[in-house]
Amino acid sequence: MSGKIIKHSRNTEKAPLNAFSTQSVAFSHYNNISAQLPVNPVTGEIISADIKEQAKQCLDNIKAIVESVGHIMSDVVKINIYAINITELAAIDEVYATFFQGYPPVRTSLAVAALPMQGARVQMDALISNGEGTHPQAPCDLVKVAGNTPNAPQSPFSTQTVAFSHYNNIGAQLPIDPTTGNKVMGGIKQQTKQCLKNIKAILESIDVPFDDIVKLGIFVRNAADVDAVNDVFKTFFPDSAIARAVGYVPARSVVVTSGLPMDALVQIDAVVSHGDGTPPQAVEDRHGIIIKARNTNDAPTSALYTQTVAFSHYNHISAQLPVDPTTSEIVKGDVKAQAEQCLQNLKVIVESIGHVMDDMVKINIQLKNIDDVDVVSEVYKTFFNGDLPARTVFGVSDIPMSALVQIDAVISNAEGTPPQA
Repeated sequence: MSGKIIKHSRNTEKAPLNAFSTQSVAFSHYNNISAQLPVNPVTGEIISADIKEQAKQCLDNIKAIVESVGHIMSDVVKINIYAINITELAAIDEVYATFFQGYPPVRTSLAVAALPMQGARVQMDALISNGEGTHPQAPCDLVKVAGNTPNAPQSPFSTQTVAFSHYNNIGAQLPIDPTTGNKVMGGIKQQTKQCLKNIKAILESIDVPFDDIVKLGIFVRNAADVDAVNDVFKTFFPDSAIARAVGYVPARSVVVTSGLPMDALVQIDAVVSHGDGTPPQAVEDRHGIIIKARNTNDAPTSALYTQTVAFSHYNHISAQLPVDPTTSEIVKGDVKAQAEQCLQNLKVIVESIGHVMDDMVKINIQLKNIDDVDVVSEVYKTFFNGDLPARTVFGVSDIPMSALVQIDAVISNAEGTPPQA
């Protein structure tokens, strides 16, 4: 790993252990928590078929991990909820609300086709603030800055924007008109436009340029809608003259869901660079810390995303399909061959910027068939020499290009981006 800041990987027996992931992986001022299933850590089994009890167990497991590293639940910045049935979200919310006093984290909720353990109806992962940093950073009393604007939809279960240190997370935006609180009329293009308008309104409310987005998550109900989503996407990015001059677009992942809140066709969340930091960090020129966006021809390229977007001490890698960069086609073979190609694409991207696979702090794996998880995991572990990253795995109804697997990642970036040392 470059530089002196180190990754801190930890497990606790108070939450379920997994041979293919680390429960908590901290780096600099953030800590990534692996997806937690409704598993009793003592028995290793799903605790119940009741959705409320399952939701509570997921959150109890997250809480146990958070407390094991000296933090509390109010340090949670973002939660992702993966449910089998989106109609059970209301029941999940009843439990969820009891775990957060003061303000709720930003949140993304979606229905998935399957989860890694039979009988699981929900799983959750999390990102937490880490004010003490990781060695040799000195602890700093950084504060979270959470906010909402009436110019975008509000929810009692998700704050629109939560900034900590040099990053800002935006909760998933549904195609809701904030003036009416209703889903916009029309099809996928109208809904996509409203989602992006809501994100833009949130960023404008905190005086952050739209082109400060480093990663987007796009969640669609139908794979056939992706082209229409892209048509709208291209009218929003690049946003500024500077970004257009260099052709900058964020990293991104596209997920085909089994359902979304309010029966929406699309929702979009975002990770945003936050150059001025949060108090007591000194306010800098917003572009003093720069975004470093790069592509390599040794991995698949696209005009719709940048392969790797670094900012400060983190780097976001776009979702990689099992595409051979020399042919631009899905590799021949089964899920094992496809998983290896996805990971090889990630490895090439990571190495093109002077990093190694062990710099990864979080991996997200989508599978067309959840029964393939063991095969994919066996391939997966061969790409790492040290502690494994935090990880989230879920099944989807479809993947772009009819692939069997898709993988994205977040990596540590110890050298930072200029002018940091």
